[in-house]
Amino acid sequence: MEIIFLGTSSGTPTKTRNVSGIVIRKHHAKQWSLIDCGEGTQHQILHTNLSFKYLDTIYITHIHGDHCYGLPGLLASATMAGRIEPLNIVAPLAVKVFLETMQMHTELRLSFDIDFIVVEEYNKLYEREDFCISIVPLSHRVPSWGYLFEEKGIGIKLDTQKLLEDNIPKGVIWGEIQKSSEVCLENGKTIQSKTYYLPQRKARKIAISGDNDTPSIWGNIEDIDLLVHEATYTDEMAKKAEDTGHSTVKKVAMFAEDYGVKNLILTHFSPRYQADSVHENGVPEIEDEAKIYYQANLGLAHDFALFHLDKQLEMHYQNIRQD
Repeated sequence: MEIIFLGTSSGTPTKTRNVSGIVIRKHHAKQWSLIDCGEGTQHQILHTNLSFKYLDTIYITHIHGDHCYGLPGLLASATMAGRIEPLNIVAPLAVKVFLETMQMHTELRLSFDIDFIVVEEYNKLYEREDFCISIVPLSHRVPSWGYLFEEKGIGIKLDTQKLLEDNIPKGVIWGEIQKSSEVCLENGKTIQSKTYYLPQRKARKIAISGDNDTPSIWGNIEDIDLLVHEATYTDEMAKKAEDTGHSTVKKVAMFAEDYGVKNLILTHFSPRYQADSVHENGVPEIEDEAKIYYQANLGLAHDFALFHLDKQLEMHYQNIRQD
């Protein structure tokens, strides 16, 4: 599973960071989904190999502009690029109203249908080809949501050694064992297919938080393998964070440590924090503070950072910007 950051600044862009936009997809997959679409997201996409043709779903966490002002331009560009496949959008009602108003007053005619899911009215798992998605209400100045992505399609692997030991030769029968719960062999014996299944690995879970001043909300969900969470301010700005409904680095890091989160990526940094040449993946104040309170695998997001969570639940990083 891969996370690509298209924008990592909160509120306004900086010279090196755009506002919020996060891609999630299976490892090396063409199909991808977008979480939040701040102004300029479509420009960021131009520096990647992502194609509008394979954009499956857009998830918006809340109505604030740095998370959704890029939607009109992105949808218009997808039309200009010739997209005809329907597009799914999962977002608060306010975003639906925003889009419909924009389309009416600018006469934007899309070349594809939009299947809009209003999160306030949706009370079940949202399922796509690659993921099952849970919608998690958060705490912010306006209604805000996070999205928990649990992978699908892990697949069944056969215990080939046991099959051969039991004189079940390789061939069509092995395919039937993978597909059916019971299989009748040529000798008339019926076997239970699960007898020949290897233990399945755990489905990976990635939680992507919208703006949220209470990280402990995520403690209600078990076995999060990677948490992507806003950390808008360091602890010296705790009062500012409280007044604006955001989290501090300390608050998120302490929660992740106490809850045993294996992998943590911080993002959505205030423009007051600037990167330097020493801290490649983030900014010094944020990195230094996070490491005081969180001892596991830490990532600090920057634009065009790709984090790959492998099947062993280890996190790998690379910069994918294409100029």
